[in-house]
Amino acid sequence: MAKTTINLSWKEKMTFDAEVNGHIIPLDAEATVGGEDRGPRPKPLTLVSLGGCTGMDVISILNKMRVEPEDFNVNVSGELTDEHPKYFHKIHIIYTFKGENLPMDKLEKAINLSQERYCGVTAMLNKVAEITHEIVIEK
Repeated sequence: MAKTTINLSWKEKMTFDAEVNGHIIPLDAEATVGGEDRGPRPKPLTLVSLGGCTGMDVISILNKMRVEPEDFNVNVSGELTDEHPKYFHKIHIIYTFKGENLPMDKLEKAINLSQERYCGVTAMLNKVAEITHEIVIEK
């Protein structure tokens, strides 16, 4: 089994630097809880992980299908529970494609393959959240 290890170094107050694949990502909290807003909060990075995972899947699958959108955007929103520990219990993904004559059946197939088979972040989050999606095509 593959193993991933991430190291986080505390800098000061609520600031940490996370080292991920040789890249440093600063994390911080807002001032109301002792932070200085020097970086993103940890929870929204969960949505970044989901968007990145499924977005990369979709582009890779579409490339194999010889479908090349002019532009592609993944927008992910999450709804937190009211009680602690607060976690995303509803997540919605909007896949926005730009281009002429994009075949909807292939876009849907690529997204479904990502959501149902390839995206490990989706598989993990499906255990605690309802994940929905939609497709938007802009000309």
